[in-house]
Amino acid sequence: MRAYIRAAVPAMLLSAVVLTGCSSESKNEAAPAKPPVSREAAQEPAGTPSTPSTPSSSAPVLSVGQTGTYDVGETDETGDTYRVTSKMSVTVVSARYVTPAEVGAVAKPRGQYVELTLTVRNVGKAPADFHASAIGRMQWEDEQTAAQDATTTVSTDGPDLDTTYKPGQGVTGKLVLDVGRRGGVVSYLGSEDPDTGAVFKVKLPTS
Repeated sequence: MRAYIRAAVPAMLLSAVVLTGCSSESKNEAAPAKPPVSREAAQEPAGTPSTPSTPSSSAPVLSVGQTGTYDVGETDETGDTYRVTSKMSVTVVSARYVTPAEVGAVAKPRGQYVELTLTVRNVGKAPADFHASAIGRMQWEDEQTAAQDATTTVSTDGPDLDTTYKPGQGVTGKLVLDVGRRGGVVSYLGSEDPDTGAVFKVKLPTS
């Protein structure tokens, strides 16, 4: 029996084949038909990984100088079925800790102001929104502190990152965030609902 055959041959059928092969009259007879391959033998070998039906939802964690992409989508009217509609890329150009005077802020930060420069681009095939300045959309946390809102009302010079991007369009702009302390991670949430999770994260420098 060859190693690649996985279907077991019934004992009675095996005996019949052996007796036929030993008969002196089998010289001019046709060879016996091969037993049918069982359904189990036709299947893929055990342990073959299946292709996942949905893409990974893990958000890229980016340091200064790195670029990552994330999907943009929507749910149907029932809210049960999610459909990807486009794709965005984000590049972390710089992250600079600043004082209130440097960014023209009137109020003091709860922790530490950081000026984050990003390049956001639509690399998909349909329009997509980016709203990092909306309250609650940027969350900061580190090993000591749980996630908290880092958005501010401090405006900066230059293009506004918050807009609707058509396919191929991109903007480089700045966000001023209020983080607990230097270091940690800032997360951009995919929607106003915090349960949707982050679509990308920025690892802030410690100095």
